[in-house]
Amino acid sequence: MTRRWDDLLAEFEAADLLGGAPYEPDYNVAPTDPVPVVLIRHPPGDRSGPVGRQLRVARWGLVPSFARDAGGAARRINARAETVAGLPSFRAALSRRRCLVPADGWYEWARQDDGGRQPYFLTPADGSLLAFAGLYEIWGDAGSRLLTCAIVTTAAVGELVRVHDRMPLVLPPEAWAGWLDPARSHPGSLLTPPAPDLVDRLELRPVGPAVGNVANDGPQLIAPVQPAPAARPAAQRLF
Repeated sequence: MTRRWDDLLAEFEAADLLGGAPYEPDYNVAPTDPVPVVLIRHPPGDRSGPVGRQLRVARWGLVPSFARDAGGAARRINARAETVAGLPSFRAALSRRRCLVPADGWYEWARQDDGGRQPYFLTPADGSLLAFAGLYEIWGDAGSRLLTCAIVTTAAVGELVRVHDRMPLVLPPEAWAGWLDPARSHPGSLLTPPAPDLVDRLELRPVGPAVGNVANDGPQLIAPVQPAPAARPAAQRLF
């Protein structure tokens, strides 16, 4: 995520309750890192105020409200669309606390015929912004609240299966309002894989292996490289 805070506010027609960007551009987001999220809530401290879209920053890795501590969040960065409704860690958030997670793109590692792995950056070919379906929770006591989130994943479609069998659930702009709608207790059909034409607009860009080290950051991570020999689909964990 490298977009300017003001651009995100405009793109999602959201209110700025934080007074400016509280995060730096990040070319290599890792579990428990801060990420921007768009959600619908009352104004902070005013439960009687009107609800509206807010641009906030959450920690990637969901901590359920019932958790005794914030440990284990790194294991809950993703929620599978096929099972999310039945899992205690995600069930309440799916019903009442859905969000959008803006992103320039995401990385996947494709397994090669020789056993090696080739990283890819998957991003809109026209440079537009993506919005992943997300879930959020607010954990902790008053004065020490922690906002955390997870990204919903689904089966890959179209050309993406050449790289990985899973993908984030990418929502087109016309689905954003429905996903965020607090009056909608279950997103229903929005949990299905995206339409193939949405995926067809993505660039599958081979990039260098430096992205595999979370200590590395910067635009060089998304620079295209000559790909390794043809990849085959692999059942790997999305990260």
